[in-house]
Amino acid sequence: MVANQANLFLIFTINGIVIGILFDIFRILRKSFKTSDIVTYMQDILFWILTGFILLYSIFTFSNGEVRFYMFLGVFLGCLIYMILFSKYFININVKIIKIIKKIISIILMPIKLLIKFIKKIIIRPINFITINIGKFKIKSQNKLKNVLKSPKNKVHS
Repeated sequence: MVANQANLFLIFTINGIVIGILFDIFRILRKSFKTSDIVTYMQDILFWILTGFILLYSIFTFSNGEVRFYMFLGVFLGCLIYMILFSKYFININVKIIKIIKKIISIILMPIKLLIKFIKKIIIRPINFITINIGKFKIKSQNKLKNVLKSPKNKVHS
């Protein structure tokens, strides 16, 4: 009986560590990427849903649905241990990794950005120039035609 309770306490302490890691994953995402308030709220809701699933799964899997106070004490202790001992290092390492990945991606995407810029300069700008000037020419020719039709030379004397 006591050994079973000790095992459950250990399992829920590990659950607390997992929940702490999950919490830090969301903190890392917020530090690495700018998000709007609505995205932050959605992340918070997702965190609590995942935490609920983790705890409910563990309660039903390991203790047949019986809830004991020491389980929540184990979760709290696991979160506390993780936050005190590992959280700072986990966040710092992962934020640095994400910054490196973002730099690598920007280096990889640089030729693509330059190609798009080149295409805009070589193809799209001339097309815009032509269409704008065709429009101007059309307006000028219409105005000249109107002036020719309005001139007294073209009026028929009756």
